Amino acid sequence: MSQLEYSTLGFESILVNLDGAVLIVKMNRAKQRNSWGGTLAEEFAKVFELADKDDRVRVVILTADPTAPAYCSGADLSQGPKFGGTLNDAVREPGLYFLYKDHRDNGGKVSLAIYHCRKITIAAVNGHAAGVGMTAMQLPFDIRFVWAGAKLTFPFVRRGIVPEATSSYLLPRLLGHSRASYLFVTGTTISPTSPIIQPLYHSTFSTREEVFPAALALAKDLAVNTSARSIAYTKALLQHPGESIEENHLLDSRGISLLGKSGDAREGVQSFKERRDPKFMDKLDGQGDGWHAWFPWWKTVNVKSKL
Repeated sequence: MSQLEYSTLGFESILVNLDGAVLIVKMNRAKQRNSWGGTLAEEFAKVFELADKDDRVRVVILTADPTAPAYCSGADLSQGPKFGGTLNDAVREPGLYFLYKDHRDNGGKVSLAIYHCRKITIAAVNGHAAGVGMTAMQLPFDIRFVWAGAKLTFPFVRRGIVPEATSSYLLPRLLGHSRASYLFVTGTTISPTSPIIQPLYHSTFSTREEVFPAALALAKDLAVNTSARSIAYTKALLQHPGESIEENHLLDSRGISLLGKSGDAREGVQSFKERRDPKFMDKLDGQGDGWHAWFPWWKTVNVKSKL
């Protein structure tokens, strides 16, 4: 990928800065309590798709200004209960129910862009979060940091709608069905320190100002000491597991077979022997070595025929 300058892309609702190998994405709607509106959805989807293809980027952090009223306060309801799409308009018009099958909520589109990003993704939740601020802005990420004083809620049933942005898929897998059910069907406001939701977060901090620096420190460490290809393969194993331990054995065997021959694997062993930091050089899209042809690599394993 060419040397993309993120500052020239004309983003309005987000601020984007490449700090070494860490891409920092900051919400820029503080006056609207960082609510989900304006160009936010389109810009989020675009920046994560670009980060996935940019070999300079190893980690992406999403955060907000710690002085903003909220990390993300949910849907922007200032124009009425649109909830971000044409579905609300469609169901008001008789005879237009066919639009149900064609509607795709924009929070879900963003969740998929984040979830499919092959780089490490971190959410630095340094403020209150509600609705889509809990779903698309947290659940698809690999790692989450949070301010202990944040007020968190999945308020959908209290607004007459349903959980969106792929959250009914992600939350039970992250917290278990019982915890997810409680959070969804009650729509209660909860603290990050509650045992119901605390396992969602890697670390909790007493002040808002501590959240982002901690996330950035981890991001910089991971950017140096992990292989881009290893991260992509590991995320694929987590996101696309087999249906049995035997299937997983085939999947991780394929991963070991492919990456075991890579330059990064040789460098990982050599740097360990020499007691130095590794210098991983392999790119996600390959360097003429045909590696890219194996990705999405889990689709190359016909697990059913092997059992």
